[in-house]
Amino acid sequence: MSNINKYLLNNFISTFASLFSTLFLIMSIVFFIQIARITSYIEITFFELAKLYLFLLPRILLFVIPISFFVAIAMTLFRLSKENESIVIFTLGYSPAKISKFFIWLSGIFTIFLLVIAIFFIPKAAELNSNFIDYKKTVAKLNLKGGKFGQKFSDWMVYINDEAKDKNGTIYKDIIMYNPQKDANRLIIAKTATISNLNSMIQLVLEDGKIYDIKDNIYHQSSFSSMKIRTDQDNKISKVGNFIHYWLQAKTDKKRNKDLNTYILISLFPLASVLFAISFGIVTYRYDKGSVYTGTFGVLFAYFAIIMLLSSYSQIIIPIVFFLFMMCGFAFYKYKIVLKY
Repeated sequence: MSNINKYLLNNFISTFASLFSTLFLIMSIVFFIQIARITSYIEITFFELAKLYLFLLPRILLFVIPISFFVAIAMTLFRLSKENESIVIFTLGYSPAKISKFFIWLSGIFTIFLLVIAIFFIPKAAELNSNFIDYKKTVAKLNLKGGKFGQKFSDWMVYINDEAKDKNGTIYKDIIMYNPQKDANRLIIAKTATISNLNSMIQLVLEDGKIYDIKDNIYHQSSFSSMKIRTDQDNKISKVGNFIHYWLQAKTDKKRNKDLNTYILISLFPLASVLFAISFGIVTYRYDKGSVYTGTFGVLFAYFAIIMLLSSYSQIIIPIVFFLFMMCGFAFYKYKIVLKY
């Protein structure tokens, strides 16, 4: 690698690192919020929370790296143009074409890395994440809390006025359960309740309560001294298969098909957009100092909007979108760089 390439790489890495760390933190917070929703119905430890985060890490990297790479190239070259260092590089005989070849080579490496994440690591992580949650449902008690709304037990909406601890576990006091149905509604009120896990089956034991059945404006009331409600959790932990089996499901599963198209197109984004980034970065600062910001945002918006609109179609959209974006990037690069430099 020549000294100029090393210089360009060092500048790119510093810009990429700052952008990546910021976006990575933001995306991590978003995914942590998604993970936190799980704690509304199962109890998990801090170590298990970290494990769930690791399962989502490939998806975080898949979204953060392409955006950081694209913006980093544009901002690196723009900063060199602003400080007139690009002119010095051109004076040394290092043309924009050589700069472009270097960053195209670099974008190819990033694209291959992202494809490995999308095709190999995401399927493994997704199945491990799903299996972990299913396993926790079979061994953990429901995470019901007193005084909170929006809690569920199977198909029942649950409200608990208070709770107390004893040697046998948690005792829930003044529990109200509501089960809305299409033609009828059922309401259960009990003074106390306890929850236990019996062979992957969660059992709710209600004491001293009443049942109200409402249908066609007719109310039926019955009382009970003790009643058990059981819900059978899904205790079938699927085997983590190979990535080929995972992605073959895209033929019949619409969501899997959409995920495949989305992940592949995002992985190809560095290679598809590198010429746009170079074109926005190499500028005459006096005349083009504002185009880098609007240009990078416009390309990001256009590419990801196309993904959102077309990802539900068959895999034929992957080469179409990729080569169309490459051609547009090459045409823009030829107009913006080749004809001027």
